[in-house]
Amino acid sequence: MTATAASAVKTSATATLSRERTDLLETLAKHRGFLRYAVRNLTDEQARLTPTASALSLGGLVKHVSACERGWADFIVRGAVAQELTPEKYAEFAADFVLAEHETLAGVLEAYEDVAAATDELIRTVDLDADHALPEAPWFEPGGRWSNRRVLTHILAETAQHAGHADIIRETIDGQKTMG
Repeated sequence: MTATAASAVKTSATATLSRERTDLLETLAKHRGFLRYAVRNLTDEQARLTPTASALSLGGLVKHVSACERGWADFIVRGAVAQELTPEKYAEFAADFVLAEHETLAGVLEAYEDVAAATDELIRTVDLDADHALPEAPWFEPGGRWSNRRVLTHILAETAQHAGHADIIRETIDGQKTMG
């Protein structure tokens, strides 16, 4: 966690945030920090490498996690329409796994910071019990609804899972480990 993120969580925690909201903010900041640590001091070329059996790159993972977080935060605000998968959105989803030649790691990290700040504000202010119907999709239960709390825990799980992927990819590139 960056000093700024830790300070923001601490400031919010000492203001009027519940223990649950503080825990969400701190845990999400921790796993975002693991993801950022996995890409520290990389060149754009290194961030595009896919050195494992998967097609994942470090830059692509940062883009993907940022896009997922932005999409789910939008779901909290707008409901199912934010998660409807059109052919255009599917193409965008696929492109989110790749750091394109015209993109930089610094640029996607900056965009991720903006997304994180917006999500953190939702965590501080949104009704955690409010819910929305999920859109129709084969991966959602028919007629399912997710509370804002569940959406935020999904964002946390997505971030943690991909921070782990990033750690493996980074270790493959140059031996750097997030922990240990």
